[in-house]
Amino acid sequence: MKKKICIVTGTRAEYGLLSNLMKAIKESKDFELQLVVTGMHLSPEFGLTYKEIEEDGFLINDKVEMLMSSDTSIGISKAIGLGIIGFTDVFQRLQPDLLILLGDRFEMLSAAQTALVMQIPIAHIHGGECTFGAYDDAIRHAITKMSTWHFTSTESHRRRVIQLGESPDRVWNVGAMGIENILKLKLLSREDLFLNLGIHPGKSMFLITYHPETNNNSSGIHALLDALRNYSNVNLVFTKANADNGGRYINETLEEFVSKNSNAYLFDSLGYLRYLSAVKHADVVIGNSSSGLIEVPYLHTPTVNCGERQAGRERPTSVFDTELSENSIVNSITEALAFNNHYEYIFGNGQVTEKILEQLRKLPVFFIKKEFYDL
Repeated sequence: MKKKICIVTGTRAEYGLLSNLMKAIKESKDFELQLVVTGMHLSPEFGLTYKEIEEDGFLINDKVEMLMSSDTSIGISKAIGLGIIGFTDVFQRLQPDLLILLGDRFEMLSAAQTALVMQIPIAHIHGGECTFGAYDDAIRHAITKMSTWHFTSTESHRRRVIQLGESPDRVWNVGAMGIENILKLKLLSREDLFLNLGIHPGKSMFLITYHPETNNNSSGIHALLDALRNYSNVNLVFTKANADNGGRYINETLEEFVSKNSNAYLFDSLGYLRYLSAVKHADVVIGNSSSGLIEVPYLHTPTVNCGERQAGRERPTSVFDTELSENSIVNSITEALAFNNHYEYIFGNGQVTEKILEQLRKLPVFFIKKEFYDL
């Protein structure tokens, strides 16, 4: 009998990372893929990106509506509660043998809490990482403690999961999920990408994604935009912020900026093909997304990492950290544009899916009692 493997996705970025694994599980004779979609995928405000999942040929087994119209801490807290209620009904119906969760978002916290109580074993991807500028950091470690099996992106992250009390024989360093997409996807040419995005073909391009620093306020977006006003002869391609506290404020601020600057463009979602193609053809990637530290260096593009959101995360030398001030950001952009050194690959060789499948085939289909592993 096939193992029923349930994957939950709540954001465009998360789905892009998981898509190769989802395809492999779907095509495997050993597994039955169950797909549950939630969060921003179901929101018109963020582009109804569940449609992209269906267009890619995946069957969505169920949807969990949990986002509130508010992006305050109260709204996010209530969304977590709605998620628990929704996932309870879904997991009761689907009866998965194993739940796979990636990362550190509040949607995944809802799913993990539910699975823990319902005694559904969890395999967690990208645990052991640190991002001091967001409460995602604590959520990630909490999901680690609720999970039985762990797939990390570096050896130091593997050691940190073990430090959290997880047994070494249940933790595997497989590399970062996003690197696989870079190696397998045929990216768009510069000409095709610029035509698709509707941006000026004779100008260079900056790709910008700025998410809330949930341990701080969202005012840093103003310093970033003040810096970008210095580049009126560059295509400024923005993707929207996520649904964390302050995300809507950032997006409203971006919409106002784009309406007043003819060289600026805002997209709800680029999808992972257009996004990675934009990374490849951008002069620099700017903002505070984890992709700037993980995937972007593999496409030989420098990153300007703004503020504290990714503080604590490993990063290669092609990432230039900057404070949230106009002068600091402009100086870092200048340094990044002049970067011509070797690009470091610190998140593996992209052979992630097969490494995960190899372990999934060996895992038991029942909930096991964990004990704390002391160093």
